[in-house]
Amino acid sequence: MSNDLTQELKQRLQQKKILLMTHLVLGYPSLAVNREVIRQMAESGVDCIELQIPFSEPIADGPVILKANQLSLDRGITVAACLDFGQEMAAAFPQVRFLFMTYYNIMFKYGQAAFLKRTRDLGLCGTIVPDLPPEEGHEYLAASRELGLAPVQFFTPTSSDQRMRQVAALGDGFIYCVARRGVTGKQTAFDHGLEHYLARCRQATALPLAVGFGISSREDVAMLTGKADMAVIGTATIKLVDAQGPSAVGPFIAGLLD
Repeated sequence: MSNDLTQELKQRLQQKKILLMTHLVLGYPSLAVNREVIRQMAESGVDCIELQIPFSEPIADGPVILKANQLSLDRGITVAACLDFGQEMAAAFPQVRFLFMTYYNIMFKYGQAAFLKRTRDLGLCGTIVPDLPPEEGHEYLAASRELGLAPVQFFTPTSSDQRMRQVAALGDGFIYCVARRGVTGKQTAFDHGLEHYLARCRQATALPLAVGFGISSREDVAMLTGKADMAVIGTATIKLVDAQGPSAVGPFIAGLLD
């Protein structure tokens, strides 16, 4: 439930200085590896996990996630398999709040209302659709609210203060604050500019702030602590699994908060 998600994240922040959200591409390198990676993430204290349903043109994603999307599709992943896997994970790890992340074409082709209802029925708490501007998403936003799902919205460094307030009023759960211009995966500079941007984000909404795009180390998470509510780790874990296998994920996640 969207408002439930907001309240739950705020409750978790009473026990933690900052929360963690991780991201993985379903079917890359396989659902079996996804299953083990999620187990390690859950056992290491991750609060939310984005389950990305692969799409052929993931325009917000950098080369690592783009490649993962393409290889997963090449290996035959289907939307149906992703939905079933989401249900399995939500049931197996109730301490984690799961969200589907995908591009609008996937939802549109499935049937928007049917996709959202299925997401709710599977036990997930929301969706992240980076290529659907709120001006074009009236039905999506209304259906999400009716179903109690969080339609997570985005702030970017180029958003005006007025735009941030408008977008925040339409979202729920939390706001995904894109740390810099461009696509995922590139290193983000943690400087005065980012600090000022996050202060503007904070002024624009009472929803929790999740910061992603280029967050990859304990130092990054420490820099965000006190300025944001949740750090989003995406590309870094995919690279780690590629290089060292899924067993490396647990120690990496645990080390982010030491």
